[in-house]
Amino acid sequence: MHQMLKVVSLAMAMTAVAAAGCTAKTPPADAPQAASAAPATGDQPAATPRGTTFLLPEGWTRRTEGNAVLVSPPEGDSSRVAIVDATAADADAAVAEAWKLLGLEPKLLVATDAAPRDGWEQRRFYDYEVADNAKRVIRASAYRKGEAWTVVVNDVDQAIAEKRASQFGKLYQRLLPAGYTRESFAGRTANKLDEARLQQIADFVEEMRVAYDVPGVAIGIVQDGQVVMSRGFGVRELGKPDKVDGDTRFMIASNTKALTTLMLAKLVDAGKLDWNARVVDVFPGFKLGDAATTEQVLVKHLICACTGLPRQDYEWLFEGEKQTPEAVMATLGTMQPTSRFGELFQYSNPMAAAAGYIGGQIAHPGTELGAGYDQAMQELVFDPLGMASTTFDYAKAQSGNFARPHGYDIDHAVRVMGMGLNDTISASRPAGAAWGTVNDLLRYVQMEIDRGTLPDGSRYIGEQALLERRQPQIALGADRDYAMALMVDKSDGVEVIDHGGDMGGFHSNMMWWPEQRVGAVILTNADEGVYLRGPFKRKLMELMFDGEPQAEAAAAAGVKANHEAFDAQRKLLQWPADAEAVAGLAPRYRNQALGDLVVTRKDGVARFDVGSFGSAVASTLQPDGSLAFVTVDPEVMGLLFVRADQDGVRRLVVRDGQHEYVFEEAD
Repeated sequence: MHQMLKVVSLAMAMTAVAAAGCTAKTPPADAPQAASAAPATGDQPAATPRGTTFLLPEGWTRRTEGNAVLVSPPEGDSSRVAIVDATAADADAAVAEAWKLLGLEPKLLVATDAAPRDGWEQRRFYDYEVADNAKRVIRASAYRKGEAWTVVVNDVDQAIAEKRASQFGKLYQRLLPAGYTRESFAGRTANKLDEARLQQIADFVEEMRVAYDVPGVAIGIVQDGQVVMSRGFGVRELGKPDKVDGDTRFMIASNTKALTTLMLAKLVDAGKLDWNARVVDVFPGFKLGDAATTEQVLVKHLICACTGLPRQDYEWLFEGEKQTPEAVMATLGTMQPTSRFGELFQYSNPMAAAAGYIGGQIAHPGTELGAGYDQAMQELVFDPLGMASTTFDYAKAQSGNFARPHGYDIDHAVRVMGMGLNDTISASRPAGAAWGTVNDLLRYVQMEIDRGTLPDGSRYIGEQALLERRQPQIALGADRDYAMALMVDKSDGVEVIDHGGDMGGFHSNMMWWPEQRVGAVILTNADEGVYLRGPFKRKLMELMFDGEPQAEAAAAAGVKANHEAFDAQRKLLQWPADAEAVAGLAPRYRNQALGDLVVTRKDGVARFDVGSFGSAVASTLQPDGSLAFVTVDPEVMGLLFVRADQDGVRRLVVRDGQHEYVFEEAD
């Protein structure tokens, strides 16, 4: 959710899976090479003329032109991807060669290197200067095996990039050198995480914490029913001495969703709810912006990310202090699908919020939506699992042993950030407002590993209702699926179930390997903490299965790449914002869906205030000549407002992946 100047872009959604891992099975080297105009029926193994393998997603088309394969999503040539067997001698020249194929010469912003992996001896990623008004995602990546380069260039419509991110992920996950067989942990027995292995994990986490400028991290690990690690690293708040430990509270953000579906599962187990019941029959007030979609939604679909509804978070982020659970439910009535039901993974926080509030009404009919949900979670989840520190009460959460959120300021210095943006999730709390600790979440993870039983041997929930939450609902990638607020990943040859959580200055993950009876939790109190999660998970698997050492190189390369990307973005900004540009702003703007935006000026610094949060803004000249303002406070770094005055009316435009909001000058 949190937008950050240095890293967040739709392009990264298309390439993040390539940087995080690939699938366990490699398509055969003799995969079909002939040009094809017909859409793929099912996901199809494919290869370039030189033999680099990839996966063509269902419904996509491809054609071979010389040393390249051009692939397009179902929307057609408005979005193009070229996978090129380059003949150039180095990465930069190889990428230039590939862009010629698409007839583009985009202006480079920054090129960064990632660690070698999956048979590739060198990997380099390219970001470009693209005007926000263009609504395009333009990216390139280069991969070397021996002396040969494979390049992927993307020129993709922004909305298509977001809604088809999982399909782009499939393509990248199986982008492998000819003849390469990826490492798999299938059939291996997990090692005992003894003192020596646990010390390696602790040392690695501390090294990453320091390198990524994260003030505090908490880690927990269970194996074979025992807590083998519960400890903290660093401090709860920068500049203060209080240390993090296993009982330090952090916002767990979207990890709340899995706990919400657990509450629903308890209701199913008690016979009060059916996963396959239509939501309109269970809660007649449920209504989406599309009547046909409304009729199709079953209880299990509320939190499956499979209904075709895209992200639509700005309504509760802007002026979030005015939001209520009832208002969140009403927002559902404005939401329109952008893909077919069950076709694509599209994450939806408002739908997850609805799941919790409807469950609360089943448990406690007639209560206020928020109160019913809170009571149901306390009675059905937190109390029976012994999660005494987990709470939706922000006052309680931010007292005693708790962590404060942090982020970079415009000068790349870590600062404590405000909670205004994070407070907005309270009205949608089933989707991400819980605070919790490593020790509490380990109790939850252990129950999942034990398939519904508690440490004393008593049964907390029936297996059928619990495990239904792990049934795949929609593909996240190749050998990766989204279930009910749980990600089921078999791409390494073993099953791991996990979910992440992201709010401003808080990033976390919880994961477990059911067959190996191992689980882990990581909680962090800075935006850079998001980059600790993947290497931590990989390091744990390396120690469990004697895997190839990849985690440390990946983490080190990530630190360097992040700094380079931040510096490149910073050079585009004028700070303080250009005085003439600021003078041309209206004092107040309004958007019907997002409310008011107030512009203030003090000591030469312009500030945008939208109610629930505010930020100083820098200015930047876009490649198309338009002027934009960028929020620069750590709390909301990188939110872009484009000046779009028209017919004498001053306007600002802000966009998410698939929506555009126009603020017009107000009296």
